[in-house]
Amino acid sequence: MSIQMKNIDFPTVRYEEWKEQAVKALKGKPFETLFTKTIEGVTLQPLYTQEMLLDQLSDQLDKQISTIRSLKSATGLKVAQQIYGETPAEFFVRLQDSIDKGNEVLTIDSRVAFEWNEEHITTLSSFLTENSFKLIVQNEKDPILNVFNHIKNFDIEGFILSNQPIFLENFKQVRTISANTATYHHEGAHAIQELALSLALAAKFAEQEKDFDKFLNKFFVNFAVDTSFFGEIAKLRAFKVLWKAFTSAYGITEARPIPIVAETSLRSFSTLDVYVNLLRAGNEAFAALIGGADLFTVHPHDCLTKPTEKSIRIARNVLLVLKEESFVEKVLDPSGGSYFIESLTAEYIEKAWDLFLEIEEAGGIDIYIESGRLQNELDAVYESRRKAVETRKQSLIGTNIYANPSDEVAMEINPLFKQVKRLAIPFEQLRVNYQKVQPKIGILTFGNLKDFKPRADYVSGFFATAGITPEQSGEIQNVETAQAWLQNNEFDYVIFVAKDDETRNIVPTLLPAKPEQLLFDVAGKFDEEQKDWLAKGVNGFIYAGQNIVENLTEVLESLQEVQR
Repeated sequence: MSIQMKNIDFPTVRYEEWKEQAVKALKGKPFETLFTKTIEGVTLQPLYTQEMLLDQLSDQLDKQISTIRSLKSATGLKVAQQIYGETPAEFFVRLQDSIDKGNEVLTIDSRVAFEWNEEHITTLSSFLTENSFKLIVQNEKDPILNVFNHIKNFDIEGFILSNQPIFLENFKQVRTISANTATYHHEGAHAIQELALSLALAAKFAEQEKDFDKFLNKFFVNFAVDTSFFGEIAKLRAFKVLWKAFTSAYGITEARPIPIVAETSLRSFSTLDVYVNLLRAGNEAFAALIGGADLFTVHPHDCLTKPTEKSIRIARNVLLVLKEESFVEKVLDPSGGSYFIESLTAEYIEKAWDLFLEIEEAGGIDIYIESGRLQNELDAVYESRRKAVETRKQSLIGTNIYANPSDEVAMEINPLFKQVKRLAIPFEQLRVNYQKVQPKIGILTFGNLKDFKPRADYVSGFFATAGITPEQSGEIQNVETAQAWLQNNEFDYVIFVAKDDETRNIVPTLLPAKPEQLLFDVAGKFDEEQKDWLAKGVNGFIYAGQNIVENLTEVLESLQEVQR
């Protein structure tokens, strides 16, 4: 049977034939509804074919693939576990433990919970002498940089990540100039902006260094990898092609690879349902592995508060398991030749290069920043992301959908990550605000369970995002019972839920009977009845597509006004 199956040939289906069947399946909906516009301005097709890719790239496809493969690291993706510790003793115990359990690049943020004194610096120097490292510093005066005064082995290898170049004499294997795009990523930047900014920063630092060969030996790029799986793979691949184009402008004929340092993005992390952060981190780590990063840091799922021994171990093992069990590193270019990823990579390359040239024509990255253009663009992208999450166009599992109302919001955020413009913050603040008021909320479900359950579940999920579990009435079959339920329960706020026809019939009969101080909302969108119902006492409506944060904030303000 298996041999026969191997010999089966499937007829090639043309795009037009597939499109014809897709249009039939849509049953009157426009075919264009299958297209997706990304935040980068790229339109994703519902299907990618070889013909479409060749039409898009022609002979550039082979050049794109060969460039990406020629810049592949010989060492593969290295584990760069960040070290956490409340005290020097805890810090150095965890540092040694990470080495023993697979950490390949010691990742240390200088902003630890203790002061770096001479004893700590001396101890740290012994670790950096024997192991590769990545130091995250604020500037060239950072106290942790004194560690190099204690290191006599000038051949040590490592990276110093800072927003400005760090001058370090004698240590030629330590890269000290970085395009740290993670800073912009956590302000909201999308993939194309990150790629363009990486080149703009490289151009700035190359000009400062003057000797381009020396610059190449000192430079590296740092990316944060988000949950957009295929988009992040394309981003990392696109950088390699862009880097070759960038270096060729400086007379480099043979492309020279530079390290791509990366980390899990924190903008999609939440303090709510924190184990979902682990799923996000795993997705991001796998994208980095396929995309061709050289070293990667997986942040613990509870890093926004206080990482534990368990979460640190899990974070380290995420990458170790992916490296060892996926066999991705056994393949030269795992995503190479994918019609979708190659097409997306090419679009990123084109758009990022255009934006890079625009920045250079404006006078370079510094002038672009000083003019306010960059901040305006980042703010606009962040607002688009925020609105997408608040309206559920983008899911943030455990936060804006499938939220656990019993989750408690952490009051203190890890200072290392406090500046990240996380998309979950508005929902976390919403929970805090509702917790202060603690309103009594009910859902009046009218009719048969099968009729009202989908809408009731939506309303319950709506309020779960604010940490509220409304009390449901159960099946109410007549107006008198509904009126009695409204009058006999001391609710602050009630949402009426039923199928559309029953809602139109029952709501007008309930409004005269509701207690005066009771806020009364209706589940569903009723454009024709809205004006009349609002005039007769309905507070508002709840339906899919609304801005959850804005709606629930308005409800809370109305409740506070009534309580006054």
